[in-house]
Amino acid sequence: MMPFGLNVRHGRYDSAPSTSICELPNYEFVILLHRRSRDNSRMKILVIEDELRLAEYLRKALTENSYVVDVSHSGPAGLQLALNGGYDAVLLDVMLPGMDGFAIVHALRRQSAVPVLMLTAKDKVEDRVRGLQTGADDYLVKPFSLSELLARVQALLRRGTREPLGPDAHILRLADLEVDLARRRVTRGGERINLTAKEFTLLSLLLRRHGQVISRAALAEKVWDMSFDSNTNVVEVAVRRLRGKLDDPFYEKLLHTVRGMGYVLESRKS
Repeated sequence: MMPFGLNVRHGRYDSAPSTSICELPNYEFVILLHRRSRDNSRMKILVIEDELRLAEYLRKALTENSYVVDVSHSGPAGLQLALNGGYDAVLLDVMLPGMDGFAIVHALRRQSAVPVLMLTAKDKVEDRVRGLQTGADDYLVKPFSLSELLARVQALLRRGTREPLGPDAHILRLADLEVDLARRRVTRGGERINLTAKEFTLLSLLLRRHGQVISRAALAEKVWDMSFDSNTNVVEVAVRRLRGKLDDPFYEKLLHTVRGMGYVLESRKS
């Protein structure tokens, strides 16, 4: 059997078998492409990944970008590190021995608000939504590019940790908007808002990233599991319907269009 490798010519991790041992990762080449001037030396990142070669690839890539990196290869050990290690972010695989990623996030959210980026080979929308509803901040489907991984890590660190979590960790709030992820219940000003499954997924994604502009292409991929087609208006239609329920009956508008860029959910009340 040919060894598994990394398609470094495109800066991409690929779990498909290599055709030649020459395709094994040239880390120096990959890192030089993505080296950044920003000093991340005080940022600690935990990687929980049982695939040894991918774990080492991530460790080396992040270390070369000046992050302090620890690695765990099992679920229970990774959870203990995440709870006690004082990390700024956690990169978490879904399929792990002893405890899967969903269970880890669920347990982690009872005590910690550390940002979590889930790494998953599962590309079904239901699996992605489950990760977000469990408490993950973002997800990345394998195979992925190194540049995208670094960009998402940077975005998590810019947003920072959320408020300390408690018994209502599954509840997201913005202004008078409240979303209960566990019961799939949405209210504004105490009034119940009934959403379809797609509308709820769309709102949950926007709310988790409130204040961050999300492109139409990203929404199409994450909510509908489809590549963005400029001739398709599915995103615009869904946003318009969501805005009709979420904003139209209320004075303060939360869902905004950023022309040429996408959409953002935020309170602009001064």
